[in-house]
Amino acid sequence: MFRWFLTIFLVVVVFSSALPWLEKLGIGRLPGDLRFRLFGRQFVFPFASTILVCLFVLLVARVLK
Repeated sequence: MFRWFLTIFLVVVVFSSALPWLEKLGIGRLPGDLRFRLFGRQFVFPFASTILVCLFVLLVARVLK
């Protein structure tokens, strides 16, 4: 349980730090990614981008296995 928590935490940290670079490639601005501003703060829910990144990681993992 602790390993999964640590893994998810590290993935979120890496993904959030790489988000400005990934936005230049179009990740985070796909149809299905929700962005809205509420009380002067911007909220982002990248549903479509998350699915795309997961599929890419799955394909890479299958090729390297």
